[in-house]
Amino acid sequence: MFPASANSLSRAIPEGLAALLEQEIIFGRLPPSARLTEEEVALRYGVSRSPVREALRLLERDGLVLREARRGIWVAPLSLKDFDEIYACRIELEGLAADGAARSRDKLRKKAFAGLFAELKTAAERGDAHEFFLVDVRGSALTYELADNRTLTRLLAGLEKQALRYRFLAYLRNPRIVDLSLEDTGRIYDAIVDGDAPAAKEMTENLIREIWQVMRAAFAQSFGEG
Repeated sequence: MFPASANSLSRAIPEGLAALLEQEIIFGRLPPSARLTEEEVALRYGVSRSPVREALRLLERDGLVLREARRGIWVAPLSLKDFDEIYACRIELEGLAADGAARSRDKLRKKAFAGLFAELKTAAERGDAHEFFLVDVRGSALTYELADNRTLTRLLAGLEKQALRYRFLAYLRNPRIVDLSLEDTGRIYDAIVDGDAPAAKEMTENLIREIWQVMRAAFAQSFGEG
């Protein structure tokens, strides 16, 4: 999902530049409310302003940047209100995805969950929240693919980019979230592989709800209600 580095950028494709900027925003290297200009982005990545302009439009569409006339463009801020809205939606949508994945008959692709869980466990044991997040995102992507629901995929795609910012921040700030996610994700993967759709759905909803509750107070202190 995430490009390795600026070396992977295709200068002719605005989507490639948007993906790199997206990575910078999700991992906090471009912090909330940071100002962006076409000139600075073009200089940083060695591209013309035309693909920069289109890349920033794509990020605006995904809710990662904001734009106002005469005020310019900046990275979308984080807020408790935004966090609440995103996680309220994630509970329902991710639960449906887990349900659909469990009902899939694609046993071959389901085998990949075992390897993903092993990677999650290794990352957790090393205390590597960044790697844990990356593997967790791959697990989510596999779940969406197995669910094979185009409408659900579109809805998740519209939410995903903003949700990833909060998911990464939760893992980075609170080791308890990594431990909690590891234990429950393993059970969810097992339920999907076993075809137990009700259990996969319920456990996914409960995990997201618990992470929401655990992180809410900390996020409220960090970036307020706005």
